[in-house]
Amino acid sequence: VQLQASGGGLVQAGGSLRLSCTASGSIFRVNGVGWYRQAPGKQRELVAHINIDDFTFYDDSVKGRFTVSRDNAKFTVYLQMNSLIPEDTGVYYCAANVEVDAGTKIYDANYWGQGTLVTVSS
Repeated sequence: VQLQASGGGLVQAGGSLRLSCTASGSIFRVNGVGWYRQAPGKQRELVAHINIDDFTFYDDSVKGRFTVSRDNAKFTVYLQMNSLIPEDTGVYYCAANVEVDAGTKIYDANYWGQGTLVTVSS
């Protein structure tokens, strides 16, 4: 199983980006997925999360500006980021709990994507 994060780039303050996190491999189901941000010189922090029932969580710093959603048929979770500010700059990682279809059994495991860089200029 692999997670592929994409959609990062350079954007001016006030702009928007949509990140995607796609799981591939022998997947039975993707459960909870979190988006994490690691700003330069800082620890990685959780900014948004969505669970299998579409219950969402947002860090206070992104509430009202970011929206997390999922397309279960595509094993993909999105992070729509609007009204971006320079403080949103960082590498964004997705992490997912995945139920893996191993043929004779199904087991769950946690995976991380490789990260995608978001740079917001002032």
